[in-house]
Amino acid sequence: MCRNIRTLFNYDPPSSHADIEAAALQYVRKVSGYRSPSAVNEAAFLRAVAEIADATVTLLASLETKAPPRDRGAEISKARARNARRFRTA
Repeated sequence: MCRNIRTLFNYDPPSSHADIEAAALQYVRKVSGYRSPSAVNEAAFLRAVAEIADATVTLLASLETKAPPRDRGAEISKARARNARRFRTA
């Protein structure tokens, strides 16, 4: 499940809030063991997602690098090429 969490730092354009929330959701799912929580745990689950998303925004805003920003489109193309090689049928 955590393989779906992608690097969010140093991209052009910057990671959106939706990207950050998706990563936080995947993290909470992995840690809690719930894909979707029961009604009794839903509030705690959603609160954790929000808190982790907020912490991620703070982290990304405070990180510094001298490396040029990566191009999101180029990274997606590379991932698709890797997947095509990995899952090609014989």
